[in-house]
Parts: sequence; C-alpha cells; structure tokens
Amino acid sequence: MITIHQRHRSAMARLAPIGLLALSALLQIAPASAQENWPRVINGPRGSITLTQMPQRIVSTSVTLTGTLLAIGAPVIASGATTPNNPVADDQGFLRQWGEVAKHRQVKRLYIGEANAEAVAEENPDLIVIAATGGDSALRLYDQLSTLAPTLVVSYDDQSWQQLARDLGRATGHEAGAEAAISQFDARAQALKSRLTLPPQPVSALVYQRDGKAANVWTADSPQGQLLRQLGFTLAEPPGSLAAGQSMGRRQDIIQLSGENLAAGLNGQSLLLFAGNDADTQALLANPFLAHLPPVRNHQVYALGNDTFRLDYYSAGHLLTQLERRFIPQ
Repeated sequence: MITIHQRHRSAMARLAPIGLLALSALLQIAPASAQENWPRVINGPRGSITLTQMPQRIVSTSVTLTGTLLAIGAPVIASGATTPNNPVADDQGFLRQWGEVAKHRQVKRLYIGEANAEAVAEENPDLIVIAATGGDSALRLYDQLSTLAPTLVVSYDDQSWQQLARDLGRATGHEAGAEAAISQFDARAQALKSRLTLPPQPVSALVYQRDGKAANVWTADSPQGQLLRQLGFTLAEPPGSLAAGQSMGRRQDIIQLSGENLAAGLNGQSLLLFAGNDADTQALLANPFLAHLPPVRNHQVYALGNDTFRLDYYSAGHLLTQLERRFIPQ
C-alpha cells in the first residue's frame, strides 16, 4: 500500500483565484475538505494507489495535465515544461493558456522536455502525476518515481477534459473545483451551440504540418473530437484501412496521415485546423496535392488557434472563442 505523509496543514494556502487568467471567465473554486472521504483508492492504467489524505504538494510531470490540475484548484508546486518562447509556450516553457495562472501560483519549472526523476525528488512531493501517453509522458520512470511518492498514471488521449478534471478532482480532493470549472464551461458551450452556423458537414479535424507532408486527424475519442460533437459538429471518418494502421502507438486520439494517405484521410467537407493559425490555412490551401479536395476548392478551411493541440479548461475556452469568431454571423 502506498500512502501520503502529511507535510503541510492546508493545501488551500497555495490556491489563488483562477479568474486571474485574462482570457478565461471568472471561476470560483469551492473549498476542498481535507477531512472528507479519506483514505481513497485511486485506480489508473498502472494499478491503484491509496491516498491517506488530501495531497498538498503535487508534482506534475506532464505539461498537458498541469493545466487541468490548475483549473480545479489543486496545489501544484512544480511541473515539467516544454521548449520556452514558442507559439504555444511562454518563457517558462509552460503552455500559454495557463502560464499566468502558474506564475501567480508560483509553480516551479522542473525541467524542459525529458523527465528528470532527480528534479522531481527535490520537490518532496506527496503526489506525482504522469501521463500514460504522448510526448510529455514520463511512464518510463514510473518505477523510479513511485518510490518517491504515490504516482498516478493518467490517460488523457481517450476522454474529454471534463472527465479528466473529474478524475483528477477525486484524486486530489478537489471535486468541487472540477465541477465548478465544468459547469462554467458547459454553460458557455451550450449557449454557443445554439448560435453557431456550422460549415459543411462532416468535418475533418486535424493538426496540419506546414511542410505539406503529414497531418494528424483527431478521432471521435479525442478531447477535440468530443468537444466538437458536443457543439453539434459531425466528424468525418477516415477510411478504415487508414484508421487501422496509422494511429500513433497506443494512442486513441490521433490517426497519422502522410504521403498518399494524406489526401485520402482528409475526407470531410470542411477542415478544422487545430494547433494552427491563418498561415497554416494558407499553407494547406496552397498544397497542390490537396487542391482537388472539396474543402480546399471551396475554401472551407478554418484555423482554430495555436493552443488547441492539448485541451484543458483554458485552451478549450479559447477554442470556443475561435469557433464563435469563425461560425457566428456578424
């Protein structure tokens, strides 16, 4: 059995109002109770862990998961990061959609890129959160990390950010924060759905490589696909032969397209470019190997922002803003 040892009296001392993020609506986090429903058994892809009390020093090795932990009010003290100062990351290497929240909460950068167990150990965590898949997964260090503190493995490639928030809420004792974030977002999404004028359906939702040689198509299981369906979009299904052989390892959220399969896999009547801007739209429209596709001929190609590759409460809110700008008549 793995247990958490108490190191601080209150996790709430580390919390700050999430409403400080300029592009997010104000989110009031209900206080968590350190006395309720502990110990807890939390299940994950690598089995279960037992937490004797509410975590107070959480280390996230996944830059993808950190945003959701921040959104629910969990006491994240340190996080892995990506390359700083690029279109998706700030000067810390934290994702831009939640970078200001992380600065206000004084979240420390553990490392850039590859996970480092020594850096994690130095923070003396009482809960370590790692991603099961993706470029920010530290799964190879699981055995080492699990000797430092209870280590929770989380899959984010086959569930909505809302379900991920609920799972992390239960693991951290911040269920109320998770429900507050979800309620605020879902109310906004529902109001937006009734106002959208959808482009020709079905749509291919993808991340396009600007060199024109490859793309990753979001599946219906992806958080992006689930959100689009929540808003009334219909996702095009790539041919079965592509879906069967082109997914990235064990991931459920992406189908990889390249070479001659690129055009065949983009079989929607509209193309929605995630992790992309207007320059990416122009690059795709100029690709001679895609010129015959109906959405290219009809200019039904729409960029939805650089920060939409990994969805959390913050980036999902930015996605709603992009959809509102693109698909509500002015």
